Amino acid sequence: MLDTLARDFRAIAPAVDFCALRFMEETSELLTVRQDVAEPPRLSTDRGVMVTVIDQGGLGYAATSDLTPSGLREAAARAVRLAGLTAGRSVVDYGRIAMPRPKGRYASPSGDDPSRLSRREKLEILADEAKNCRIDGRIVDWEASLWTTRTRQAYFTADGAEVEQAFHFLVPNLSATAHAGGITQTRTHGGRDNGFCRQGGLEILDAFGLKGSGRAVAEGALELLAAPECPAGTMDVLLMPDQMMLQIHESIGHPLELDRILGDERNFAGTSFVTLDMFGTYRYGSALLDVSFDPTRPEEYASYGWDDDGLPAERVHLIRKGILERPLGGAVSQARAGIAGVANARACSWNRAPIDRMANLNVEPGDSTLEQLVGAIDNGVMMRTNVSWSIDDSRNKFQFGCEWGRAIRGGKLAEVVRNPGYRGISATFWRSLTGVGDASTFEVLGTPFCGKGEPNQVIRCGHASPACRFSEVEVFGGASS
Repeated sequence: MLDTLARDFRAIAPAVDFCALRFMEETSELLTVRQDVAEPPRLSTDRGVMVTVIDQGGLGYAATSDLTPSGLREAAARAVRLAGLTAGRSVVDYGRIAMPRPKGRYASPSGDDPSRLSRREKLEILADEAKNCRIDGRIVDWEASLWTTRTRQAYFTADGAEVEQAFHFLVPNLSATAHAGGITQTRTHGGRDNGFCRQGGLEILDAFGLKGSGRAVAEGALELLAAPECPAGTMDVLLMPDQMMLQIHESIGHPLELDRILGDERNFAGTSFVTLDMFGTYRYGSALLDVSFDPTRPEEYASYGWDDDGLPAERVHLIRKGILERPLGGAVSQARAGIAGVANARACSWNRAPIDRMANLNVEPGDSTLEQLVGAIDNGVMMRTNVSWSIDDSRNKFQFGCEWGRAIRGGKLAEVVRNPGYRGISATFWRSLTGVGDASTFEVLGTPFCGKGEPNQVIRCGHASPACRFSEVEVFGGASS
């Protein structure tokens, strides 16, 4: 089918400076067992193309789900008209941008194909583990879910460039909620909107640790129910990887998106405290902070071979030894800003235009064991699993809440505490990084739900991180927030 699509596209491609077609087909299945009842499966299939035209300095694009030659021709004609309208009226002369001419193929790790199991068999796996949550009458809600997605993408240019990519995504989740005495607490395995999600097959369930997780999350919810509120005050914080991923996402990923720095998101998702003159000199964090953009790590959630403008993916450092080196900007934004970026022009679907998005954004491991990180804390809190987040329009001032906390006193883990939270300022928070965990603390995680753009685009991001220690952080509990 893709061979036919490429042939038909090139047959109708208009005589312009540049013309490309991006195809996307996505099939998704979400299965959930809640309170021992299988919910109706949520199934979807979406397929279409977007035609992009650059001509006489203008840019135009048009999308269609009609993949016939006439449908492609009509979309191309609309893109040509729009390119003509924008010529000489845009913030950039698109004709001066050297668009990539890629060739190649990319695929997720094949792994254990989820389609080898029937829908009933998958639901039975979820039901078997979910029922293990029912260990106490105070467990009032519990559920297990499995979300699988297959995506095919292709990118063709009229003059012969051609890329095909195939992705297999899997997101498991399990949670239990406990209630007693007017207090409600939830513990999840896999996170809420942010957590365990990867590329591959059913082998991911083993890495996730599905077996035994039902009883574990129920015990965790009951533990939180009986726990005291998190203490408030200025103290050290030890963020585990499933909270670090949200910290990375909100206070490194979004501030470094180049289109946001250039002002494109100002009237929707905000701007950034980062400015162009910071790159190369600005101390973003302590000398322990190394952050990479790495869409080449096969199992991570947002890995790919080329971005949606055809730029080849490669691993690069954004922050090295605390110094800010480069932004998250694709080919168009790089040309506008006159600064090197990365291959991160990404669209959530065939009917959205690529914009600058973080992909796999990772904090590199350090050399401290978990015991060493804990041992260096005289007074602090370990925090796991994000539950709430708030950050200002410039992605600077933030406040985050977690599901689970544990007090640390005199270098030793103490009692579990509930409703732990902390606040800070992105521009200074990362400079308080005083310890970075080694590879034994490192976890590969991500989120399926990063929103940005007008019209809105919800996209996949990967985040991998070790445990990290921060000093002199403002901490609060549910009674003091």
